[in-house]
Amino acid sequence: MYLIRQAEEKIRKHYGEDEMKTPTHLSVGAEAIAVGVLGALDPQDVVFGTYRSHGIYLAKTGETDKFFGELFGRVSGVSRGKAGSMHLASPSHGLMLTSAVVGTTIPVAVGSAFANQYQKKESMVAVFFGDGAIDEGVFWESLNLACLKKLPMIFVCEDNDLAIHTKTADRHGYRSIADIVSQFDCFVVRSESTDVEILYHLTKDAIAQCRVNPRPMFMHLKYYRYYEHVGVNDDFRFGYRGEDEFKTWLARDPLSLQRTRLKTQGLGEEALRGIEQPIEEQIDKSFRAAAAAAFPERDELFHHVYANE
Repeated sequence: MYLIRQAEEKIRKHYGEDEMKTPTHLSVGAEAIAVGVLGALDPQDVVFGTYRSHGIYLAKTGETDKFFGELFGRVSGVSRGKAGSMHLASPSHGLMLTSAVVGTTIPVAVGSAFANQYQKKESMVAVFFGDGAIDEGVFWESLNLACLKKLPMIFVCEDNDLAIHTKTADRHGYRSIADIVSQFDCFVVRSESTDVEILYHLTKDAIAQCRVNPRPMFMHLKYYRYYEHVGVNDDFRFGYRGEDEFKTWLARDPLSLQRTRLKTQGLGEEALRGIEQPIEEQIDKSFRAAAAAAFPERDELFHHVYANE
């Protein structure tokens, strides 16, 4: 969680310099979801995500050199500078695909889970998406097929009560997405916790149930998006949400909760800084290397267009 938070704070600090040639959708405030869920999965399990992809990329890979290289549009990036923040992927780490188009990775994840089932593989598939994606028909089609085929997969709905700037109450003609999904043949987990350990154990327990009684799992997890939909600033000035709501969620910030827990378990400030400082140094080193790296040549646009290249 500290790696994700510090990487995104580094982006916030320097984004105004206009050297990172990509739109950014920060996941500050949601770190416990990515870390808790992915920490409960096995290394061979694969993940699909959305344009708000920094958290799952960093949680799945732990690396920052290629991450920052991609944000700077440099040849050192994970996609050689061609994908940017919204299309991060690292198949070698199990992060198969993220996409800027809402809902589009959900059916692909269903296909991946079906392939695992067909090939009798034990691995799970997790697909992350925002609550705005459940307004897309493809979500319901994908959920229906996953339940019908009893696919080994997890639908992770990261619900911040907003589809860009539109509140849930202004979009939904129903009260509870979890209640509706519970009518399908799947497990449903719902939580408003920002505690990474609670989310980890919820996921672990749900996966164990899926192993005994094969069915997909739908996780409805609430969080608060600290900054604007796209970009690096707060957005209280726009009037669609207020600072009081932010302060309520900030009081149970996922990193603060975990730091307090570690202290109560006997880790002193020096020990905590021993964990945090190497992460800060890693991020600084990666950031400087990315800023100094070369841009790709023009003919790079014609490479890796097809899967066999």
